[in-house]
Amino acid sequence: VTLVESGGGLVVPGGSLRVSCSASGMLGDVRYWGWYRQAPGKEREIVATISRDGFAKVNDSVQGRFFISGEFAKSNFTKTTVFLQMNTLKPEDTAVYFCYARSWGDFDYWGQGTQVTVSS
Repeated sequence: VTLVESGGGLVVPGGSLRVSCSASGMLGDVRYWGWYRQAPGKEREIVATISRDGFAKVNDSVQGRFFISGEFAKSNFTKTTVFLQMNTLKPEDTAVYFCYARSWGDFDYWGQGTQVTVSS
């Protein structure tokens, strides 16, 4: 499974940004997808997860501002795209955002990360 993030960048406080994760490979092995983030000097924290049937969970710290969704391949599990819509962004949301996928065997796949900077 290969994960490639895109859509990061610089945004002013209060603004919005959507990051995307393009997943390809043996996606039938994936139980669910998600996003983590890691700010400078801090540990990586979970942001949101979504299962292949669309069940989504969002960390309480971003509840009501961040939304996760996905476009899941209907055949051959050849491609899936997972989105993280981020609204009313705050400077403390500045971090590298990582896409990940967890397999049925609890193995984690990771993308390379995309930088999101919230600053005026």
